[in-house]
Amino acid sequence: MSKSRTYDVTIKSFNKKGQGVTKYRRDDWEGKGKNLRLTIPRTIPGEVVRVEVPNAMNRKSAFTRPIEIIKKDENRIDAPCKYFDICGGCQWQHFDYNAQLKVKENAVKMYIENNGFDPSVIRPIIGAENMWRYRNKMEFTFGSNGELGLHEMDNFRNIIDLDSCLIAGEETEKVMNIVSEWAKQSGIKTYNKDTKEGILRYLMVRESQHTGEVMCAIFAADDPEAYEEEINQLLKTLVSEVENIESITWSKNTDLADMTQSERTVVLHGRDYIHDEMYGFNYRLWFDTFFQTNPRQAEKLVDLAIEFAKPTKDQSMIDLFCGVGTFSLPFATRVKRLAGIEIVETSIESAKQNAEENDIANTYFLAKDARRGIDEVLENWGRPDVIMLDPPRSGAGGKVMRRIGRLQTDRVVYVSCNPETFAKDITWLRDFGYELKIVQPVDLFPHTVHVELVALLSRVEK
Repeated sequence: MSKSRTYDVTIKSFNKKGQGVTKYRRDDWEGKGKNLRLTIPRTIPGEVVRVEVPNAMNRKSAFTRPIEIIKKDENRIDAPCKYFDICGGCQWQHFDYNAQLKVKENAVKMYIENNGFDPSVIRPIIGAENMWRYRNKMEFTFGSNGELGLHEMDNFRNIIDLDSCLIAGEETEKVMNIVSEWAKQSGIKTYNKDTKEGILRYLMVRESQHTGEVMCAIFAADDPEAYEEEINQLLKTLVSEVENIESITWSKNTDLADMTQSERTVVLHGRDYIHDEMYGFNYRLWFDTFFQTNPRQAEKLVDLAIEFAKPTKDQSMIDLFCGVGTFSLPFATRVKRLAGIEIVETSIESAKQNAEENDIANTYFLAKDARRGIDEVLENWGRPDVIMLDPPRSGAGGKVMRRIGRLQTDRVVYVSCNPETFAKDITWLRDFGYELKIVQPVDLFPHTVHVELVALLSRVEK
């Protein structure tokens, strides 16, 4: 009996990960029809593809890659990255960029309509000027033999050994290759997620597109003192070959969680931060600082937020989920006073420092959750004139949105990196007399499924 079956199927749609999906109706051994749900990456809706699926009649779904594209979509192109077929970093390099934008714009429309809003308020999406080399931060994982790369598509335990990455900066790519070659030759063991043994875990590289400064941050399961000779060799190579490398650090990380965090950070060269710039303001970035990953495109978000909010010098404003002040600083120069609220204390300390270094004295930053922060601002200032929020992908949530609604400010500007949670969040404002006026989608991450937006909600008389 054959261990697998071959099917010719038509791709119906993209899933939330940007992968092609479809259903195939097949007969079981008794002649009864059953649906087989297929997820097929690197395909486009409307294409006819041939796939091979393990022959298990009780199987209801399968993830499989196309073995042949029988009928190609007119928007299919050749992916420029040699790792695209296996790497999990990008989803749509095979998909024409203008077609990518249309899919993202339609996704925003779908979520808006599904939550009862008029899709005519949505403006045409703003595409990215630079489709390649746009990221200012990359995180790579060490593989079993010292290689550095990203996770294999839908196989989190396998690391793709990269020597190039077309969405990363050129200096980032250079640092990655230097550290990878060093790791392969140093004899320092890499970390094994299953056995919890080994030393080298992750590499983070930040590269400012404005100042040119570069950060190299290594995360390992041990302190650096035991590897002084090996580390000195790495430092010699990095400093001589990477121009403007201003920060090289080693962070001890023994936590079982698969993330870049630090129990102790040692500066190996330079300082523990680099300088970056956005919208004319200077920022200090540490390894754990949240900063817009595509700052040039993110400046368009700031432009839009200012356009929608229409801030004036006699107004007070709250910036919810303010982070390190990416939106706070540009707004602070346009209002009488601004309160930034963020639950992450290190981000608030950075925001205070960034305001001081940019000679901005009318800001008030609070390390509190959104609702308690709003209450404190009300006690000190009274009701603000403008509310802006830029929550994480999970959204602000109903409690925060109802708190915003009760403030009854004339304008609410919402910056979102997830149109699905955005559309759910703003439904809470309808009962408080708010109307969705404008939604502007913006693409910050070409060749991925992600899309950002800036929206304006205005209070209308009932």
